[in-house]
Amino acid sequence: MTAARQPGKSWQALWILLGLVLYSGLFGPGPSRATADERIVVNSQSGLAISGFDPVVYFTDGAPNADLPDIELSQSGAVWRFRNEGNRAAFAGHPDVYTPRFGGYDPVAIARGTSVPGHPMVWVVLSERLYLFYNNAARAAFIAHPGRIIEAATRKWPEVARTMGP
Repeated sequence: MTAARQPGKSWQALWILLGLVLYSGLFGPGPSRATADERIVVNSQSGLAISGFDPVVYFTDGAPNADLPDIELSQSGAVWRFRNEGNRAAFAGHPDVYTPRFGGYDPVAIARGTSVPGHPMVWVVLSERLYLFYNNAARAAFIAHPGRIIEAATRKWPEVARTMGP
């Protein structure tokens, strides 16, 4: 029987889709998104997050831009810099997407129960999230077992964040 002859089926699919959207909204954004209380790696002298690199460029260009931009936005206790107004607007609209996961701390170190700031030139974008690493060895360990490291870091992150200084 064609879809035109089954008018109730399209409404049924719509209700299922609506239910899934509402269900996901009730239980929050899930573990792959930043939280409002996430600690951010910030340079203590400049106040810059991720050493002034534009966080959106990792997604749009597939690499950090070595030019330090001068368009800024203060958010989450840090000053974020952007290459252009469009990147700033994208970040302002979706900081949970563009903020490095675990605030820019190395997820491999967090999975081990400690905090080590990541370096903006040692990075990976995985599942629409930016991860920064202390060095290439930590990045390689993450790439070898990302699911296991993300799960362990997610579990340990609240405790690690609590033990950090102000």
